[in-house]
Amino acid sequence: MQLTGKVALVTGSTSGIGLGIAEQLALQGATVILNGFGDVEQAKALIAATGAQVDYHAADMSDPEQIAAMIAWVESRYGAVDILVNNAGIQYTAPVERFPVEKWDAIIAINLSSVFHTSRAVLPGMQARGWGRIINIASVHGLVASKEKAAYVAAKHGVVGLTKVIALENATSPITCNAICPGWVLTPLVQQQIDKRIAAGEEPEAARLALLSEKQPAQAFVTPEQLGALVLFLCSEGGAQVRGAAWNMDGGWLAQ
Repeated sequence: MQLTGKVALVTGSTSGIGLGIAEQLALQGATVILNGFGDVEQAKALIAATGAQVDYHAADMSDPEQIAAMIAWVESRYGAVDILVNNAGIQYTAPVERFPVEKWDAIIAINLSSVFHTSRAVLPGMQARGWGRIINIASVHGLVASKEKAAYVAAKHGVVGLTKVIALENATSPITCNAICPGWVLTPLVQQQIDKRIAAGEEPEAARLALLSEKQPAQAFVTPEQLGALVLFLCSEGGAQVRGAAWNMDGGWLAQ
């Protein structure tokens, strides 16, 4: 497929899943707008190496005003947001009775509310132009729960529900909205969990397999490139009637 002429905004895309998705979009010719923290210049260089046009906006995804300003900036500078990938997310783990209120508020703001704010801002332009793709990176935790992840699980379930509403409201148009629900992906957050096992005395490979075997029968991590390939399919004509899906890519997690 070719996405030349399309403008893609990927939130939380300076590393990990978001950067992997941004690279796949760029390889198909899309202009890519990055967002997030970390090594911005390295991320921009990776996308530029594909030959695609790349830019960056530093909006804080917990701040509705900054989100609105980012969408307005992209539309003013590039004319459109044709593809929106909502990927920004944070995590914190603790039992409900010990879960800090400020952590709950931050996770809901970034993992769920930002999806509403970005979607609300891009939909009028997509509707006016008669084409659009909104792809929300939820999680297998948008479909099932795990202990000590109250805010994350609640937010990701909310993302799946919001995805369905947006899909239904635009069902007779060429605008689709879908969620992708990854299992374990070897991101820095997941690596921290492996490192805790290593620090407790496990060998690195044993620690990796122990983490995977808890949930993911394939005993292999989902990769950002695989998630990017699914994003490309959802952007293609082949994905035009995939609407409101919560598509799990989880190495068999939900098949158990």
